[in-house]
Amino acid sequence: MNPKADFYFNKSEKWQKELKKLRRIALDCGLTEELKWGVPCYTLQGSNIVLIHEFKEYCAFLFFKGSLLKDPKGILIQQTKNVQAARQIRFTNVREIGEKEAVLKDYIREAVEVEKAGLKVDLKKTAEFSVPEEFQKKLNKLPSLKKAFGALTPGRQRAYLLYFSAPKQSKTREARIEKYTQPILKGKGLNDD
Repeated sequence: MNPKADFYFNKSEKWQKELKKLRRIALDCGLTEELKWGVPCYTLQGSNIVLIHEFKEYCAFLFFKGSLLKDPKGILIQQTKNVQAARQIRFTNVREIGEKEAVLKDYIREAVEVEKAGLKVDLKKTAEFSVPEEFQKKLNKLPSLKKAFGALTPGRQRAYLLYFSAPKQSKTREARIEKYTQPILKGKGLNDD
C-alpha cells in the first residue's frame, strides 16, 4: 500500500467499502500502488495496468489497455465512443465486487500479460478524425491558425477536434472554436493553463 493513496480511499463518502475492496484485489495481484491524476493507479515496472476511480453512480476498475483484453465475461465497458484503449468494469456495491473477485484477478493478470508482451492499442490517427466544417473554414481563413494547429501534438489536435465536433448546433461549435483560437495560436492544448 502506498500511503500517498490513502486519502483517496478515506475521502469517499459513498464508495469507501467498494474502493478498499478494489484496492485489496489490485494489490493481491502484485501490482505497485501509485497516485496518478489524483487517483490510485496500479503499475507493473512503471507501466500503468489498472486504476480505481469513482463516479456518482458507480466506482470502477479502469484497464488502460482494456480494448486488448479478451473479456470472456462481457463486463468491460467503453466509457464513450471516443475512448480508444481504456475499458472499465463498473460496480455499485461491495457484494458485487466480492462475487467477481476471481474474475477481476483474472482480468488483471491478463492485463499484466498484455503489458509484458509489449502489445499496443492501434489508435486512430489524427487524420482519421473529422474536422468540423466550421473549424475547417476558420483554418482556411487564417493560415496562422492552420500552421499553429498543425504544430500541436497529435493528442492536442485530437482533443480539439473532438471538443469542436461534439455540439449538435453549428452556433455552439463556432463559439467553441472562437474561444480556443487564441490558445491554439499560442501552442496550447485544450486543457493547458
